[in-house]
Amino acid sequence: MKRKVLAVLVPVLLSAGAVNAAEIYNKDGNKFDLYGKMVGEHIWDKTDDSNSENADTSYARFGIKGETQISDDLTGYGQFEYNMTASAPEGEQDESTRLAFAGLKFGDYGSFDYGRNYGVAYDAGAYTDMLVEWGGDSWVHTDNFMTGRTTGVATYRNTDFFGAVEGLDFALQYQGKNHENQVKTANGDGYSTSLAYNFDGFGFVGVYGKSDRTNKQSADGYGDTAEVWSLAAKYDANNLYAAVMYGETRNMTWAGGDVGFANKTQNVEAVVQYQFDFGLRPSLGYVYSTGKDLGERNGRGGFNADLVNYVELGTWYYFNKNMNVYTAYKFNLLDEDDAARAGGHSDDQFALGIVYQF
Repeated sequence: MKRKVLAVLVPVLLSAGAVNAAEIYNKDGNKFDLYGKMVGEHIWDKTDDSNSENADTSYARFGIKGETQISDDLTGYGQFEYNMTASAPEGEQDESTRLAFAGLKFGDYGSFDYGRNYGVAYDAGAYTDMLVEWGGDSWVHTDNFMTGRTTGVATYRNTDFFGAVEGLDFALQYQGKNHENQVKTANGDGYSTSLAYNFDGFGFVGVYGKSDRTNKQSADGYGDTAEVWSLAAKYDANNLYAAVMYGETRNMTWAGGDVGFANKTQNVEAVVQYQFDFGLRPSLGYVYSTGKDLGERNGRGGFNADLVNYVELGTWYYFNKNMNVYTAYKFNLLDEDDAARAGGHSDDQFALGIVYQF
């Protein structure tokens, strides 16, 4: 029985991100949950035959979720999530707010919230952002318009199409201009949308987003707007998870080095995993992103180069829903010349970790 329960729970924990939240308070229509994890992790970077470069990447993360029942059809909610690194001396660790938003849910009419949240475009990226250690880094990036976690987004979500079509979900999102000094993380006004349909273990989603670029961003000559579109499909049933995603961006993906934003990228991600009853969950993933006409501006010709190209082979072993260990190897297929020109990373890497989550 324990093995069967574990086989059901593990995929839920992986997809939910918030793992098994502990209910702190639930009374009179008010609910408060606490969740988090502590991760001991080390990554070896194969830059030479002796694997001499390696790093401690341990961290802790916690979050809170709250709900309050205002009326029969109106619910207020909020979420906060915080991350703390543990790989530096005390007083020098990095800390960051991952999520902080609040909103209202109007029964079958959907929900509306505002704050720091996931961009709606990530609805497609989430299908394949399931790898053991790496993954989800072709066109999805934090504070990169509305492709990942980002600031100042107003989000409307509707599940089951107003209660009329089970499994048909859609979302609309608006992001106001962000005058961030860093060109890489700034954005102008923009919007994004997603449409998804789920049935019998299958899921399909399409997303589109478009944003104005700031004056500093558009100074590269690529144009005044940034765009992303993506299609993804998944199968999640019978202990098997498989997903594939394709997407393209325009003037949005940061290529690094002297390139800045890529004029155009084409991206592919894929992952397949199987959950054994005794706790083992092997995973095989592939991530690829190629940039077109990189560095082309002011009459100067550009070049094409791969930005990301690797295979990840790894596995988790779950002792129970709260405790697991994992390992993963990244077979980096990125050409050294492409890595040098586009500011990429061409070395293989190996990760080993242990997690307590609640």
